[in-house]
Amino acid sequence: MIPWLENHSPFPPVEQALSAEQGAAGLLAAGADLSPYRLLNAYQHGIFPWFSEGQPILWWSTDPRMILKTNALKISNSLKKTLKRSLGDRRWAFRFNTAFEQVMRNCSAPRRGQDGTWISEDIITGYTKLHYMGYAHSSEIWLDNQLVGGGYGICIGKMFYGESMFAKVSDASKMALVQLVVFLRQQGVEMIDCQQETSHLASFGARPVRRADFVKHMNKAILEDPIQEWIPLNSQNFQEYLVDKQLHKSDELKSNAEPD
Repeated sequence: MIPWLENHSPFPPVEQALSAEQGAAGLLAAGADLSPYRLLNAYQHGIFPWFSEGQPILWWSTDPRMILKTNALKISNSLKKTLKRSLGDRRWAFRFNTAFEQVMRNCSAPRRGQDGTWISEDIITGYTKLHYMGYAHSSEIWLDNQLVGGGYGICIGKMFYGESMFAKVSDASKMALVQLVVFLRQQGVEMIDCQQETSHLASFGARPVRRADFVKHMNKAILEDPIQEWIPLNSQNFQEYLVDKQLHKSDELKSNAEPD
């Protein structure tokens, strides 16, 4: 029902992905490899790999697509307090890209109730190569010089594709997500691809959109100038984000109140 790709084969159009009625919603193709070229080409077309150990490489393009707009991030009051407290405590450190492979390996650890992981050694090798090429990035939370939370993803132009997160202490993955979103918004990135719908992502403001709308935005965003410097979260830029977000919300309310 889906095409088998050789290493030189192009991806089929994302519109050919299977539907829910066909039993594997979003499944587009199988095969090929996880070379940096193949991975970049996949993301540039709204496609991502997802498969378990022992399976062939499976390529997906879900519809609807779960996305998080960087101006729509929901931060609970308790998480705001945790962030402000941690940002003022020298035991905590907020970083980007200092331990990319370590973040991936922590993300690959089996979760509670799961026997295995889709983040195989081949996945780690492929994405680590993208990291050294400047396309894959990690958001990291450190406590007493120990990596306790983080996540990673791909950034092409002004489009970020989230992949996975982990936490060893309470709220650490949430803090890594906030660091990432605050930074990306301040860099002009409007949308983060979350791939698949989950209640956890929805609690942060992520929502499903039509794949066609996602692809339309992505096609423009990937052509914009890439981010040159990844600046970690600090008290100042976090406060600026909160103020800017509140002003944006006020402008929206005023706009909605205006008569047609």
